[in-house]
Amino acid sequence: MHELAQRTLERCIARNRYPGRGLVIGRNTSGGPTAAGQGQGEWTLVYWIMGRSEHSRNRQFVAEGSVLRTQAFDPKLVVDPSLIIYEAMLELPGIQLVSNGDQTRTIYDALVHGGSFEQAIAGRAHEPDAPHYTPRISGMLDLRGGKANLSLSILRSNPHDRSLTDRTFFQLAAPPPGLGRCITTYAGDGDPLPSFSGEPLVVPCEGRGSDILQCYWEALDAGNRISLAVKTINPDGSCRELLVKNRHS
Repeated sequence: MHELAQRTLERCIARNRYPGRGLVIGRNTSGGPTAAGQGQGEWTLVYWIMGRSEHSRNRQFVAEGSVLRTQAFDPKLVVDPSLIIYEAMLELPGIQLVSNGDQTRTIYDALVHGGSFEQAIAGRAHEPDAPHYTPRISGMLDLRGGKANLSLSILRSNPHDRSLTDRTFFQLAAPPPGLGRCITTYAGDGDPLPSFSGEPLVVPCEGRGSDILQCYWEALDAGNRISLAVKTINPDGSCRELLVKNRHS
C-alpha cells in the first residue's frame, strides 16, 4: 500500500501541472516503535494552494497558533478577496478542520452550535468562479472519545447545470501510519479547469511534519505552487505543530 501511495503521489500530484488546491488527512511515521518497527504515527493535516493568475498567486499562508489563514502578499494587488482570503485550518476541542475556503468557518460555527459536518456543508455551494466553478473541498478529523473519525467532502458544479451543486461526502476508516487520504480541486490543467473526481486518493505521509512538508512541496509544480502547510496533531486532537512554507518570503 505504501508503494501504491507513492505512485499515486507521483501520478496525480508530481506529474500533474495543476491539481489546484489540495488537502490530506493522514498519519505520519513519528512516535514510538510498534511491533512492526513502524512509528505509532501522529495525525497530520496537509493543505496547499496553487495559482496560475497574478491574482491567485498574490497569497501566502500565515500561522497563528493552531489557525492557518491566507492573506495577500501584496494588498495593493487584491481585486476580490472573497475567494482567496479565508481561514484554512481551525480547531475545536478534539476536532481539526481544514478546507479551501471560508466554509472552514461555516463548519466550525455549525459544530459549536450542535450541528454536524454534513449539515454545515449542505448549505454551501461550489465557488462562483465561472468558467471553472472551483470545487469546495473540506475535511474534518474528529478524535473525541479516543476514536478517529475522518470526514471529507467535495462540492462540485453539476455537469448538466453548472449553477447547481453536487455534494459528495466520504466517511473514511483511519489509515495506518505513513498513509493519508487526499482530495484536490482539479484533476489537471485546462481551460476550463477539470474538477477532481472519484474516490479520495491514498497518498504517503512518511516521516515527521518537516519531512512531509518537503515531500509535498517538491511534488507540486514549481511554477504554480504558492503555499503549503503541515499540521501535526496531539493525541487529544489539539495542534502540536503547524509548519508553513510560502513561495513569497
